[in-house]
Amino acid sequence: MTENEIAEIVFKCGLKVHRTLGPGLLESAYEACLMYELEQYDMEVVRQKSLPLFYEGVQLDVGYRLDIIINNKVVVEVKAVNELAGVFKAQVLTYLKLTDCKLGLLINFNSELFRTGFKRVVNGQLE
Repeated sequence: MTENEIAEIVFKCGLKVHRTLGPGLLESAYEACLMYELEQYDMEVVRQKSLPLFYEGVQLDVGYRLDIIINNKVVVEVKAVNELAGVFKAQVLTYLKLTDCKLGLLINFNSELFRTGFKRVVNGQLE
């Protein structure tokens, strides 16, 4: 399954969660519901995966956790904020670099329209 095919599934699942719950809940609620929806597909989906940081050849456990990673190809960062700040996009980019993944999805469930809260980060570029 390609990154774009995975992204389509994530969008569909996220849209279902957003339509069902609407904005205004905690990030953890959206993450759990999105995880439930994604588990209905034949993909390897891991929630809150520990992400080590390598600095000067030394592995450091600094507590980074990926919200969701799918098939070790796509990183999903879930937010429930008033607006997506630039630091959130930078966070996804950093996770992509640390995991060697090509595609990151930044999803803000606290937006009126789901599509406006759904952002793709590819190879360091926000689409």
